[in-house]
Amino acid sequence: MASPDPAVDPAADREAQLAEGRMPFTEHIRDLRDRLRNAVIALAIGFAASLHYSEEIFVILARPLIEAWSSISPNNPALGDSSFYFTGLVDPFWTYFSMAFWAGLFVSSPVIFYQIWQFIAPGLYKNERRWGVAFAVASALLFAGGAIFCYMVVLPAVCEFLLSYSKDNMSVGDLKVSLSPLLGMREYLDFSKKLLVGFGLIFELPLIILVMSLAGMVTHRSLWKFNRWAILLSFIVAAILTPPDIYSQILMAGPLVVLYNISIILSLFVTLARERRQRKERDR
Repeated sequence: MASPDPAVDPAADREAQLAEGRMPFTEHIRDLRDRLRNAVIALAIGFAASLHYSEEIFVILARPLIEAWSSISPNNPALGDSSFYFTGLVDPFWTYFSMAFWAGLFVSSPVIFYQIWQFIAPGLYKNERRWGVAFAVASALLFAGGAIFCYMVVLPAVCEFLLSYSKDNMSVGDLKVSLSPLLGMREYLDFSKKLLVGFGLIFELPLIILVMSLAGMVTHRSLWKFNRWAILLSFIVAAILTPPDIYSQILMAGPLVVLYNISIILSLFVTLARERRQRKERDR
């Protein structure tokens, strides 16, 4: 058996394999382990920083609800003053803990997306593998952009819509009933988290389809043929990622359909560029 060449640096050899897009299965597993480790470290740092400011983050998160509450409470006595409650002694602790985790996910998203790109990059062309930093930045911006869109547009509208069910004068004959909200901080976190993360994920769609187009997995032609099914899937995905009310589902499905069609345009440019490159190679 030939002994390994001591002059060959294993790390340098591994980098060379990555650069050439060829890696044995065990190296893929090792690379996946390293990427996961780096992502977990980034998430842990983001979590620790977010936990320190958990109360401030909760106040910021509650702002859309408080503003919606204030806008309709003058005409709706059933609402009363805006306050949050907790019914279990550990609810505040777990609410802040969970909120710090998701906030840390947003903070560390550039590093996480960069690790994802570094793992899938060996399957792309050499010139396409240079886009790692751009991919990480674009992924983080799209994820944050989706969450910001949800925070600024969707959450206030959904909160105002759902709070409108509060009534102070429901009556049938001599029977009178009031319906007032009693909001738990843990329930509101679960509600808002589902919307924020959901919108952050769907805003990644153009970038995901762009990467699939670069890898030759899809073309603008196949995406266009799938368009009508994509509309149906948009409403199914929205039903899964949003709370069980039709209003928030429509607010998510609409942007998802728009983003899918933007993805078709991006795929068009990628496919045409690949076809031009292939024609030049055949003409040589």
